[in-house]
Amino acid sequence: MKAAMIAFSLYSRIPMPSFPWEDRDRKNALHFFPLVGCAAGIVFFAAFSFLQQTSLGVILRSALLTAVPLLFTGGIHMDGFMDTCDAMASWGNREKKLAILKDSHTGAFAVMACSLYLLLYTAGCTEFTERTAAVVSFGFPLSRSLCGLLISSLPQARETGMLSDLTKETAFSKLRLTMTGSLIAFGALFSMAAGAGSLWIFGVLAVFFGFSRRRFLREFGGITGDLSGYFVTVSELLILIGAAVLVR
Repeated sequence: MKAAMIAFSLYSRIPMPSFPWEDRDRKNALHFFPLVGCAAGIVFFAAFSFLQQTSLGVILRSALLTAVPLLFTGGIHMDGFMDTCDAMASWGNREKKLAILKDSHTGAFAVMACSLYLLLYTAGCTEFTERTAAVVSFGFPLSRSLCGLLISSLPQARETGMLSDLTKETAFSKLRLTMTGSLIAFGALFSMAAGAGSLWIFGVLAVFFGFSRRRFLREFGGITGDLSGYFVTVSELLILIGAAVLVR
């Protein structure tokens, strides 16, 4: 239970009881990462259902819906997305890219990437039906299951940092098993909701997973918290755009 609370404390803004974080709980926190995605999906679908009952225009409803994942997570994944975009755009060596990930300043490439991301996300939300919103809601735990699998299959790029500290004593073989089971379960639910369109979305996610794994290893030497945030954020956008195009 404490491990789950740690996961929600780190990756959401849902209030959790305050308690000392012991190593035995910390090392199991990532096992509950998809569960945080379940909560995000429930909140997202509830927000969609509520906004549908209002008299607001579709663009304003879509903009408000775009804000829901950011408010739920506190922007932790978007922060990683922006830092990663800056690092990748630098074309520097590995040390320089890792230094950019740690830099608290926001570069021009991060701002442009974030603006484009929010524009695409809002545009995708304008195409929603109730079924599309349900599919996207299942995508939140799905993206986090994939991210957990990615984390368990790559070395840590840095010896210090939030993700490195969180996984210091984690049994990655056990984490891979948990994430694989979660991926199968949520993948099945996603397929039932999306129908035939799920095959195309799964294909895109599989390509992105393989591409990210190779690029993170080559350019950064492994995974960091920022890179995992980048992966989650882009995966969510791919799922949303795929659902908006393929699911009605």
